[in-house]
Amino acid sequence: MNDDQLLRYSRQILLPQLDIVGQQKLLNSHVLIVGLGGLGSPVSMYLAAAGVGHLTLVDDDHVELSNLQRQIVHGQQDIGRSKVASAADTLKEINDEVELELIDERLEGERLELAVKAADIVVDCSDNFATRFLLNDVTQRCQTPLVSGAAIRMEGQVTVYDSRQAGSACYRCLYEDTGELQQTCSESGVLSPLLGIIGGIQAVETVKCITDVGENLSGRLLILDAFTMSWREIKLRQDPNCPVCK
Repeated sequence: MNDDQLLRYSRQILLPQLDIVGQQKLLNSHVLIVGLGGLGSPVSMYLAAAGVGHLTLVDDDHVELSNLQRQIVHGQQDIGRSKVASAADTLKEINDEVELELIDERLEGERLELAVKAADIVVDCSDNFATRFLLNDVTQRCQTPLVSGAAIRMEGQVTVYDSRQAGSACYRCLYEDTGELQQTCSESGVLSPLLGIIGGIQAVETVKCITDVGENLSGRLLILDAFTMSWREIKLRQDPNCPVCK
């Protein structure tokens, strides 16, 4: 690390659990973020600020006016632009040392597998079951940790699926792939700051996984009811009949 980096990240380096060793791990790390919407906005901004060296941003969508209520990585001037290009401009303003790789299309098949294998951590900030099941399948196969978050109305949840840990649960242990359509924010609504809370936790869990600091959320699902501001924790156990991770 040079002098500017030591100053930029000094407040993290002061943490005895992290120190210079942990900060260097962040600088050397590569995180794949899928989705640059309500969750991907705070995740990408905090990971760039924290000093993750390489961020791959994946989203095939464009910025719309209705996004701006919660997708804080984008601004009014970005309406009509691709979300990855819009997000990249914001992240460069936060930290121009971060290497950014932009993918403005939906990743599937071999391309998705190669992207997952190239990353140290995958952060699922998508908004649909199909993508979540696909990311779960590929990260389990590649043994890449998956930091998962979701939010709708005034409810949110977050966990870590870490296939490197023997006997740990995966997304399919929790949810059955029935092919049914799910409710979306455009149909049910979502409270803007809720995305910041869940996305912020995803960013924290990503940093912890990269630096091996603390106890991550693998095996535990946090559920937030923002209406009463109450949290629940559910223990996750591997389904012996799971078709993905058994």
